[in-house]
Amino acid sequence: MTLFTGLSVALATPFTPDFAVDFPAFRRLVRHVVDGGVDNLVVLGSTGEAATILEAERDALITACLEEAGTVPVVAGTGSNATAQAAAWTRRAQALGVQGALVVTPYYNKPTPGGLVAHFQAVTQAAPGLPVIIYNVPGRTGLNLLPATLSLLWQNPQLVAVKESSGNLAQIAEIARTLPQGKVLLSGDDNLALASMAVGASGLVSVLANVLPAEAKRLVDLALAGRRAEAIAQHQALLPLMDALFLESNPIPTKAALALKGICSDTLRLPLVAASAATRARLAEILKAGVGVA
Repeated sequence: MTLFTGLSVALATPFTPDFAVDFPAFRRLVRHVVDGGVDNLVVLGSTGEAATILEAERDALITACLEEAGTVPVVAGTGSNATAQAAAWTRRAQALGVQGALVVTPYYNKPTPGGLVAHFQAVTQAAPGLPVIIYNVPGRTGLNLLPATLSLLWQNPQLVAVKESSGNLAQIAEIARTLPQGKVLLSGDDNLALASMAVGASGLVSVLANVLPAEAKRLVDLALAGRRAEAIAQHQALLPLMDALFLESNPIPTKAALALKGICSDTLRLPLVAASAATRARLAEILKAGVGVA
């Protein structure tokens, strides 16, 4: 399997009721998804509430993930809107032993294409040889990484993959059409994973897989194997949970679902707050019905 293809899980970060990182619960979550057969682990991404993780907590989370991962590759989210900070976090993650970095396009600053090229060049120069996944999530950054700009970034050999979370299937298809040899396109949205793989993506970075890793793995494997009817059936079986996990801002419903499964509490750090009673009730209904078994 090519690096970072297949099913990656964007790990949640459990917290104790007093908002400290719950490391025993985090290790339990990592073991849960590894046992479910995921191909890659992503720590400190959007689902991991990286925006509210303190500097002093980052190393410990990466190290715990590496210790529980076994042979599963670990990718650390190291992006920042400050290039120097992203470079420093990427350098540190490499020193800790990760197999790759997930670097979001800079948010708030609104860089030009030339600025994006310079940003990613500085990040990769800080961690020579470390494979980097570009992360496009315009709903959070306010910046959409267009295929024309991505084509400039592909000239950097350390930029090996893109996690595409634009939600725009036409854009995803165009990225797939123009994807250089050796580069990897990953879906960043569970509900578009099957469609994205149909037009050329070779994997998924999943929120859903925190909750149902084996079922998400089956969807990805069926899609990549070209088993269309079975993949559609699995997608349809999982769709109610995919939708419910985004009834409120991610990872609010994910934390609620993990709490229902006894993996961790539903505590989030402000400005996020716990799921509403209606969201929790919908998640409980779906999980009780045994969703994900096609």
